Amino acid sequence: MHRLAGLPGGTLARWAPIWGDLPPDEHLRDGGRYRRRRHGCFVVDGAEVQPVPHRAHWQPVEYNALHGGFERWFAPLPPALVADPAWAALLVGLAGVAGALRGPRRWFVEAHPFRIDTTDGIGRPTPEGAHRDGVDLVAVLLVDRHNVKGGETRVFDLRGPQGVRFTLAEPWSVLLLDDERVIHESTPIQPEDPARPAWRDTLVITLRQGSFQGP
Repeated sequence: MHRLAGLPGGTLARWAPIWGDLPPDEHLRDGGRYRRRRHGCFVVDGAEVQPVPHRAHWQPVEYNALHGGFERWFAPLPPALVADPAWAALLVGLAGVAGALRGPRRWFVEAHPFRIDTTDGIGRPTPEGAHRDGVDLVAVLLVDRHNVKGGETRVFDLRGPQGVRFTLAEPWSVLLLDDERVIHESTPIQPEDPARPAWRDTLVITLRQGSFQGP
């Protein structure tokens, strides 16, 4: 991941405190309290990264039966992250992957830092189940796993039963998904030691051609 985007070696350490300051997700329809997140949007055109005014996250119900069909407003990304040249390099690097997949074009990018914890005894990284996101490329970057068991990633081919299962365990390991071809999910997490806090931190970045999703 560092090589792909040309990131300095200390990038993760500099960004890691962001995940300790994520506000609760107020839109969980299963009544849970296990998810914290922020949200930001950008347009990437070649090497140019342009932040866009803060906007709601929206998905159609066809892609997210649990949380689709309504606007979800989340706290914005920290200004220091948005202004960090390494952040722009990360988005440009991922846009290069999307361009190799679909051809060079402008990319409409949404970024979601997530913390899934075990406040309720169990945390659900994908409460909507196996799904597509309605974009071109999805990047799931593991930031941290602390006192966690579970959180297995499952990716299945839309055209048949083929699939793979694995667990992202190394910080800055990244899963790159062609959203037109596969569905994906992550299994719930539980604490290895129930007497200690447990969490799984990820950064999910999606790239879509044409426009952002909206009502």
